[in-house]
Amino acid sequence: MKLAYIGTYPPRECGIGTFTENLTKSMLGIDKQGVQHNEVLVIAMNDGNQKYIYPQEVKLQIRQEQQTDYLEAANFINISGADVCILEHEFGIFGGLSGVYILPLLHRLEIPLIVTLHTILDTPSYNEKAILKEICKMADKVVVMSQKAILFLTSIYDVSQEKIVLIEHGVPDIHFDRMDSKKEFKLTQKKLILTFGFIGRNKGIETVIKALPEIIKKHPDILYIVLGKTHPNVLRHEGEEYRTFLQLLIKNLHLESHVLMLNEFIGEVVLFKYLSACDIYITPYLNKAQITSGTLSYAMGVGCAVVSTPYWHAAELLNENRGRLFDFNNHQQLAGVLNELLDDPETLKQIQANAYEYGKNITWPKIGKKYLHLSNSLLSFPKQEIYKKELVINLLLLPPFSLTHIKRLTDDTGIIQHAKFGIPNLKEGYCLDDNARALLMVLMTYKQKKEEQALELMPIYLSYIHYMQNIDGTFRNFLSFSRTFLDEVGSEDSFGRTIWALGYLIGNAPNDAYYQTGKLVFFEAFPNFEKLNSIRSIANTIIGVSYYLKTNASDEQMMEALKNLTNKLMKAYSVHHSEDWHWFESLLAYDNGILPLALLHSAQITQDPRVQEVALITMEFLEEHTLKDGVLSVIGNKKWYIKDEERSFFAQQPVDAMAMVLMFHQAFLMTGEKEYLNKLFDSFMWFLGENDLRLSLYDFETKGCCDGFENYGINRNQGAESSLAYLISHLTVLQADEEFYQSDVIENHTKRLQPESL
Repeated sequence: MKLAYIGTYPPRECGIGTFTENLTKSMLGIDKQGVQHNEVLVIAMNDGNQKYIYPQEVKLQIRQEQQTDYLEAANFINISGADVCILEHEFGIFGGLSGVYILPLLHRLEIPLIVTLHTILDTPSYNEKAILKEICKMADKVVVMSQKAILFLTSIYDVSQEKIVLIEHGVPDIHFDRMDSKKEFKLTQKKLILTFGFIGRNKGIETVIKALPEIIKKHPDILYIVLGKTHPNVLRHEGEEYRTFLQLLIKNLHLESHVLMLNEFIGEVVLFKYLSACDIYITPYLNKAQITSGTLSYAMGVGCAVVSTPYWHAAELLNENRGRLFDFNNHQQLAGVLNELLDDPETLKQIQANAYEYGKNITWPKIGKKYLHLSNSLLSFPKQEIYKKELVINLLLLPPFSLTHIKRLTDDTGIIQHAKFGIPNLKEGYCLDDNARALLMVLMTYKQKKEEQALELMPIYLSYIHYMQNIDGTFRNFLSFSRTFLDEVGSEDSFGRTIWALGYLIGNAPNDAYYQTGKLVFFEAFPNFEKLNSIRSIANTIIGVSYYLKTNASDEQMMEALKNLTNKLMKAYSVHHSEDWHWFESLLAYDNGILPLALLHSAQITQDPRVQEVALITMEFLEEHTLKDGVLSVIGNKKWYIKDEERSFFAQQPVDAMAMVLMFHQAFLMTGEKEYLNKLFDSFMWFLGENDLRLSLYDFETKGCCDGFENYGINRNQGAESSLAYLISHLTVLQADEEFYQSDVIENHTKRLQPESL
């Protein structure tokens, strides 16, 4: 039998990775003669930009936030000859909101699927619940490791009990003599208390440290060893703050000779020597919501006397005198429990014996046989028929997302607005429009992909915007390469695009410094909102205000401003529309999709059905004139399209295609109608050659986007506006694909309002 596994894998330092490695080895089916009967292949999950040198069983890697990697993995598994796929599921190791990127992979699998759930939440968020339910629907069998997990799956996630299989967490079949281990570590004169695993604030190690002074009064030979590195995610975002806190606590309580913190990720052989040497093992976790604990299982497997807080797995596993429980954060109670056990060696030995007896039944060879039996049982039946969503977006057609050209255009002042082919044209300097678009793009990039490059670029664009703001809240637009102002007040369009970016920033800032700066500039500009006359400036400002109100819904003054701006756009429609011309002007000019997009955003916030009706009518009118048979033909900027005259096909620009992508995306979010995803993707493919010239504007060599096409062909210059339009559109496609697979979320999303007659 050939088995495919999806999960983290060593040398990545991760508990799930260790589990996956042990499971694969236990399922090789090696008989007494040493013959291997099964073949394994591993699809390893990578975090961030980390790279690992994997062993030969790892055949493919998935970068956590790269959606196309998941699709390529599905194709690989389907043609690999694998008979069964086993997924190790844990929140946090898969990309997208609540790990949604795993859904398209599972959706495409053509072989039976077993899912092992390492975390099951009793109070999941809406997204967490919807995604886990979807995973369980696609699984042929769902493996859990405790009775509590079965209860949660059936009562909270509506999973059929017939689909659920209980297989305990395995432990390595490694054993050492207790006294020999103590001698090796020179601990024969010590009573050893041990905690191991990744270190983070939820581990509650401070509870044990606070309990030690009371214990030392009776047992001065106590040594508490904390064995484990700081969790990589904690280290990445918080550094060693928690470890430093613990070390300071140890110093303040004068426990330096009684606590040893070993900042190591050690192999299983050495780990089991420490476990064998310890007298009492402690898991002092701070939260009950842990359905499975590998460290607890390991301690039980060795035969440790375990003392633990009553998180779910511990409360179940320590039944029948296999350990002792104490309340969360209660160091006085812990001190009493430990003193009681240390005072009574016979009781301690009995608990150790009970744990050892239990542990004999959960060694990896025995657990592996259970998984093999389960896998074989699935081969006897055809893969379950489940509802398959029709795929509307093919991410494999997209080039890899890259900020290479944007970095090339960006210096420490801002993004250069123009380029000669793929080279920055420094003579043209900078403009506010492009730095606002650039800020929006890197915010979207960091939110979706967590790319550090985006975080590094963010303050450059934000500081440019701040620098260009006048004392009255308006903005200058143009700045020369020598940092000389080239205008006193920029265009209304540049003002509106800036408010869009700032409104998005306020709702999606990666830290407080960026949030506070963005909010300051936004509100300095606020008095100028009511002065706007250009409908595109009004539209861009509406979008920015709408993003602001998504996270500040109680701001009545801003809500009133949104309604006033919306009324201006609605008035423009009222003045210019006729029976055969459903538009805001007597011509279709540039950036047209922004106008219906703005009304869609406004309707989402104000819940005004009349606004949404105009948005949909004008969107359909624009679509009628630009999208035919799945090919987008945006209005050319040569002559535009004046009512009752011929439309222009040349000087088509990327910013217009971007507006169409964003417009259809917002329509999908508002209505849940899948047809808009088709139109969104068709609009995006304009960049990649599905256009009037059938030529790609995206440059696969420079990673930039050409400025458009003329009657002579492609305009090969790759300025900021065009490249940013492409990247924003690319990110929107990725986001739409993610939202599509959150089917339950989408079905209950903001419903289309019932329109009134105009």
